[in-house]
Amino acid sequence: MKKNLISLIVLVLVFANLALTAILTITVLPEAKKANELVSKVCAAIDLDLEGGPVEGAVTSSVSMADLATYDIPSNSEEKMTIPLKDGGDGEDHFAVVAITLSMDSKHEDYKEFGSEEALAEKESVIKGTINDVISQYTVDEMKNNQTEVKDAVLASLQSLFGSTFITGVNFSSIVVQ
Repeated sequence: MKKNLISLIVLVLVFANLALTAILTITVLPEAKKANELVSKVCAAIDLDLEGGPVEGAVTSSVSMADLATYDIPSNSEEKMTIPLKDGGDGEDHFAVVAITLSMDSKHEDYKEFGSEEALAEKESVIKGTINDVISQYTVDEMKNNQTEVKDAVLASLQSLFGSTFITGVNFSSIVVQ
């Protein structure tokens, strides 16, 4: 009789354990799923920032080095553009001091019209204004961490300004962000 009583107590405890485990699973599992979804969303957001593809509208192409022509903005290598940056929320004024080099396809049909030294020198103030407008939309952190995105945005704006894709790349030949 004692063995049956002990077996009965063990059986009751097993069922009690099973019931409590079911209750625990039912209450904890939805919260664990929500936490996993949150972690997945954060990971996806970080991956997007790390990869940061080209800006929509920017047309980039590979041009052989023999066909590549460059132009420095500003054309005087002694001076650089000082551009105020968007407020990053820290209450301080930030600036970017940049010198930009445009890469152009010398075999492109619009290069003869827009890409010569004289043509670009005539339009340098308009080009500087466009570059200033684009870069001033970024904060100091974005300039430090996402220079590729900034370059792509400048490229897209310049291609839109000229209505042509003869400009194939924008590079910061010198940049200081403070």
